[in-house]
Amino acid sequence: MSIQFRNVTKEYINGSDSFYALNNISFEAKEGEIVAVVGPSGSGKSTLLNLLGGLDRANSGEIIFDNTNLSLLSDKELTKYRRNKIGFVFQFYNLIPNLTAYENIEVAAELNKNSLKVDEVLDAVGLLNKKDNFPQELSGGEQQRVAIARAIVKNPKLLLCDEPTGALDYKTSIEVLELIDKINQIYGTTIFIVTHNTSISLMCHRIIKLRSGQITEIKENKHRISPKEVEW
Repeated sequence: MSIQFRNVTKEYINGSDSFYALNNISFEAKEGEIVAVVGPSGSGKSTLLNLLGGLDRANSGEIIFDNTNLSLLSDKELTKYRRNKIGFVFQFYNLIPNLTAYENIEVAAELNKNSLKVDEVLDAVGLLNKKDNFPQELSGGEQQRVAIARAIVKNPKLLLCDEPTGALDYKTSIEVLELIDKINQIYGTTIFIVTHNTSISLMCHRIIKLRSGQITEIKENKHRISPKEVEW
């Protein structure tokens, strides 16, 4: 399995104005890689993630994932693709406040017949002892761990993380990055991390740099550092 973008363009039109969020980009990533997508605000990072996650459609080009051309899928097929193959982690945790940590994860587990056990995932993220806590009883880092567990419990082939440390302090950010690396090792999950923080890319297998909707560099990182070594 590989991920391929082939001459992908995404244009947004607002009245008589238009701009290219992505302009004819191409790249390939391998199964089991952690991929960093880095660049300044407005470079097209989140657009790339939304296209790969089936939340939006390209104007032209092909996006191939798991031998499926996303460009050819119907809206119903895209919904099934998101439910069965994709896990999303965002900067803000989006947990349901009146559900416990366990229940927040359980809701996602019910979406996929191949889901992992909730307790197994809670243990993997180090929160089994807080399964009955509500979001307001958890720290920001713990809430992000629940959000990651919620994404992983579906046993997705691809985990998409949009600025997953953006709302966290440095120490907690490193803990979350360690968890993302651990998930990659335990489950072999392919992971895309969108970030403006280039330091995070040093722990990733592949680095894609964007600027103004175009790829400026693609680099295979042969000298990865551990999340504990990431500094900024």
